[in-house]
Amino acid sequence: MPSNAGTTRLVIVESPAKAKTISGYLGPGYVVEASFGHVRDLPRNAADVPAKYKGEPWARLGVDVDNGFHALYVVSPDRKQQISKLVKLAKEVDEIFLATDEDREGEAIAWHLVETLKPKVPVKRMVFHEITKPAIQAAVANPREIDRDLVDAQEARRILDRLYGYEVSPVLWKKVMPKLSAGRVQSVATRIVVERERQRMAFRTAEYWDILATLAVAKPGEGPRTFNATLVALNGDRIATGKDFEPTTGRVRAGAGVVHLDEGGARGLAARLADRPFTVTRVEEKPYRRRPYAPFITSTLQQEAARKLRFSSQQTMRTAQRLYENGYITYMRTDSVNLSETAIAAARRQIVELYGERSVPPEPRRYTGKVKNAQEAHEAIRPAGDNFRTPGEVAKELSAEEFKLYELIWRRTIASQMTDAVGSSVSVRIRAVSSAQEEADFGATGKTITDPGFLRAYVESSDDENAEAEDAERRLPTLVKDQPLTADELAAQGHHTQPPSRYTEASLVKALEELGIGRPSTYASIMQTIQDRGYVVKRGQAMIPSFLAFAVIGLMERHYPRLIDYDFTASMENELDEIAGGDHAAVDFLTSFYFGSTNGTGDQAIAHAGGLKKLVTENLSEIDARSVNSIPLFTDDEGREVVVRVGRYGPYLQRALPGAVSGSAPAPAPASAPASGEGEGEEGGSQGDRAPIPERLAPDELTPEKVHELFLGGGGERKLGDDPSTGEPIVLKSGRFGPYVASGERKSSLLRSQSPDSLTLEQALQLLRLPRLIGVAPDGAEVVANNGRYGPYVKRGDEFRSLDSEDKMFTVTLDEALALLAAPKTRQRRAAAPPLREMGNDPLTEKPLVIKDGRFGPYVTDGEFNASLRRGQTPEELTLEQASEMLAEKRAKGPAPKKKAAKKAAPAKKTTAAKKTTAAKKTTAAKKTTAKKAAPKKATSTPNE
Repeated sequence: MPSNAGTTRLVIVESPAKAKTISGYLGPGYVVEASFGHVRDLPRNAADVPAKYKGEPWARLGVDVDNGFHALYVVSPDRKQQISKLVKLAKEVDEIFLATDEDREGEAIAWHLVETLKPKVPVKRMVFHEITKPAIQAAVANPREIDRDLVDAQEARRILDRLYGYEVSPVLWKKVMPKLSAGRVQSVATRIVVERERQRMAFRTAEYWDILATLAVAKPGEGPRTFNATLVALNGDRIATGKDFEPTTGRVRAGAGVVHLDEGGARGLAARLADRPFTVTRVEEKPYRRRPYAPFITSTLQQEAARKLRFSSQQTMRTAQRLYENGYITYMRTDSVNLSETAIAAARRQIVELYGERSVPPEPRRYTGKVKNAQEAHEAIRPAGDNFRTPGEVAKELSAEEFKLYELIWRRTIASQMTDAVGSSVSVRIRAVSSAQEEADFGATGKTITDPGFLRAYVESSDDENAEAEDAERRLPTLVKDQPLTADELAAQGHHTQPPSRYTEASLVKALEELGIGRPSTYASIMQTIQDRGYVVKRGQAMIPSFLAFAVIGLMERHYPRLIDYDFTASMENELDEIAGGDHAAVDFLTSFYFGSTNGTGDQAIAHAGGLKKLVTENLSEIDARSVNSIPLFTDDEGREVVVRVGRYGPYLQRALPGAVSGSAPAPAPASAPASGEGEGEEGGSQGDRAPIPERLAPDELTPEKVHELFLGGGGERKLGDDPSTGEPIVLKSGRFGPYVASGERKSSLLRSQSPDSLTLEQALQLLRLPRLIGVAPDGAEVVANNGRYGPYVKRGDEFRSLDSEDKMFTVTLDEALALLAAPKTRQRRAAAPPLREMGNDPLTEKPLVIKDGRFGPYVTDGEFNASLRRGQTPEELTLEQASEMLAEKRAKGPAPKKKAAKKAAPAKKTTAAKKTTAAKKTTAAKKTTAKKAAPKKATSTPNE
């Protein structure tokens, strides 16, 4: 599209990929450049605060709360070079088009660009929801002004999150653990996961039985000869199922009015029904109809990508971003299920081509969103363009990951405009009278699909892995009332009630969406943040809260319940929406929230409490850190209270008589850093009353039986025997740095080749003799063998030499050791250890991925980039997709910067050097004194907002 003659326009987008795609759609006279996302933000820490503001009392927040919540923005250090480039380009063009994303974040980036570049030429806002040539040309032809209401809403959200994070996080540092963070949405998301785990911990299983009958028709017509039916009632009373039991007691709910069969009752009834006649008592047939699912929005895309493709939320959004920027799909951050008329027309044409005219309904389908507080006005996520490209047409252009996600989006979009799936469902009741004259009613259901309609293109998955697929059929014989049947088999079936399922990323996003918490642009970052902060660990797809999360949420619930209240958090989203719509002022909202003013908007419960500032400062002394960091489990058979303590070095179990737990010694700390492989001890109290909790043990797995095992053996300690020379017991323990043996004051870590499960008393005695005195050298120096940070070695004085195996520490002779020590040091590389696991080729780069054991634990590598396994991940359970995602994040950050070698100073005269040193010391001291007066107190950690 040619620009006006002689006119040069600068188009600024967020990413280089987007810039590359768009530049191909614009003619000469257009310069397309990227901002690389946000160009300015609030200061990350004290170092980012400009010198003239360092003395201000609000500098630590980056927000002047006393003057209209004026935000202090600074250019991100990694954006300065790009900003300089944009400033230069802005001086060379006649017009500037800001083509950032069409949402609040994109609007804010456009505004920050104007504020930073301060252009002297006209600036226009260019918006589009897909990167195709027609869309880009239309956007250039129809620019608008920057929407200040959207900017104000984004700025209010940013300030709100900063105030929340920077005021609440220090409370966690003081009362729980340093460097923790609180966040307006992340804390609520963590609470949801913790509450589910509490339900699992309180759950008590129940056993119930029923009977599965295999019934046969005498003269089969249409359908199968046999079918299954389940016992549903006995003498008119319903048979108990899982929903009839109290989850916390395992007992039948009061007033349920059901028959609870145990194993003996079920087997006895089955025997009494053997060889008895069965008769059909009722047949109900109804038409079956299922409408298509709405097109994808951000949350449903993340949910289905997790279910079908096993993608994490971050992986889904990162892949969708690439598809969008390269022109394959529309904008991927949306909560609108609307499709444009051109998109509907494109879908209907393609349905006719692929599935025939009968698969297209007479009228186009239009969907209404059900998302609470939906705000965005974009289309749903769909293939880009006025003519959709099939997955087959783009397969060679996309990576494996991109192709899978594009196909998912394409299928969902096509299916949304197809006909209903139709068929019939039938419900049958059958009765038999036992030899004891008991009336037993059995039930069976069937489903047949006569026209699959949209199910030809797409079938939605379920969070329940045992749920039946919607396109599955259950065919029954043709049955009529009073028809006789015979029982080929009667089998008693036992069942156990199940605790509520843990959240997955998909179901947690769904829960947040239903509560009206968070927005399309934030779901993926929320999922990642709660994992990065150690509040949640993923095991497979399940999200398991840590005991640290229990402590944090417990503190918030007891002392700041409103700040993690679901309705309150959703109401803040509502008020931000009203600011975006121009209906409320951001300053009034922030004032009410922070100071407690009841004028204007803001939550009144917070307002009447005096606002956030008062809330987190006035009652700080009332928070008992020890109580907050104690999670009660149960009282054991001996009347001892068992709790989980969240200590500085991780969670551990403690038990004591009632009343004694709260006043017990502080959390166990590791002994002094062991020299040359010495084991770690746990100080501060009787080991009999404490036991470390294995890292991979989930909270709901701390049953009384497991706790007993941890205290007596399992992951706590195990007596191996007595030292024959001292008579002291030798105990195997588990410490912060792994298993170790201890006897009296002696401790020693296990060797790499040793397993706690198979460690013998003889091996423990060997370990406790380290360091081993081999003998005395001719010069009188002792020669010892030991195990150190880099493996086994021999030592004389300050001279060290490595041994080639751990066994040599116990067998090397004095002559052999002296020969090693006499030999010159060589910098020989050890033979590379074999990988822990070979994973196959990375779907993104096609490079082979392997998991290796490193100095700091296992890591995955493609030979160029390495990524350590996260807490809770094991080499055996890590999936190829997870490994690919971890390495993609590393690649995105780029290689670590190399340290520049310090330049050697030219030699100088001693007198001059001494004078310079003295002068430098005085200057440095003066600078430090000035800095201390001017700079605000630096936070020990920057909270995540």
